[in-house]
Amino acid sequence: MRILMPVDSSEYSKAAVAFVATRTTLLKNPTEVELLNIQYPVPSRAARALGREMVQSYHESEAAKALKTSAAALKRAGANAAGRYVVGTVAHELASIVANDRADLIVMGSHGDTGLKKLLLGSVASVVAVSCTKPLLILRGAQIPKRDSLKVGIALDGSPYGLAVARFVARNRDLFGASPSVSLIHVVPDLTKIVVPGWIEREVSTGIKPEQVEAMQNAAFENVFKPAHELLARAGITAAEVRLVGQVPGDAIAMHVTKSRLDLLAMGSLGFGAARHALMGSVATRVASRCRTALLLVREK
Repeated sequence: MRILMPVDSSEYSKAAVAFVATRTTLLKNPTEVELLNIQYPVPSRAARALGREMVQSYHESEAAKALKTSAAALKRAGANAAGRYVVGTVAHELASIVANDRADLIVMGSHGDTGLKKLLLGSVASVVAVSCTKPLLILRGAQIPKRDSLKVGIALDGSPYGLAVARFVARNRDLFGASPSVSLIHVVPDLTKIVVPGWIEREVSTGIKPEQVEAMQNAAFENVFKPAHELLARAGITAAEVRLVGQVPGDAIAMHVTKSRLDLLAMGSLGFGAARHALMGSVATRVASRCRTALLLVREK
């Protein structure tokens, strides 16, 4: 596996490096990690006064603070790690690099705040997410799971994007440890009642008999879970099923993730598109805004 890791000197980047370093099962296989640091340009007036060599020395010194320690930690863990830096802005250099890199996975740390504007909007994670269609793992906050075998939830919605997540987990099983605990999560609406919009929202009974509701919900769960089970079974993974009922899927998933103390939640995504906003309005954004669990976002064209 080839992993691309944008890093700086923050505790969040250190946590992301530590996470990769604890992937004992993964690192038994050839694993290539490229650490990437972005150095912002020195203002032109100051650059002229300092001279080219002085500016270059400054950038090398600052980049080394993030790269050397991280590379050393990964090498000790068994990864083939190398680091480099580029001078420019996150919006340009980093966006271009992640869009064209041959990485199988991008891993990075994030501050982990749960407010939407603080989570991804305007952050480095947002730039990375809108710049590529590669799987992106965001370690949120400085605390990360340290055991090799993880508790992983795969959120499914019945679309090809959800199956893309199951496919990624199956193909890259070693990333999640020797004996990962995997659960499939799906949310169906409460068919016994609907919410009627108005000045004051109110719930109205649908009149559907309970036994009919149960039959329809079970059929929906089976249709969503079956193809995911088949994909995972090929990799020797037996997954549990989490059947949730709720009007707002993102809220139901976030509540389950927190209650179950999952190490990682994997979700599919349509991507950002021309609007370039951080999954605004999607289930992924709603989940991300309500829990601090590590998020694996898998996108396919």
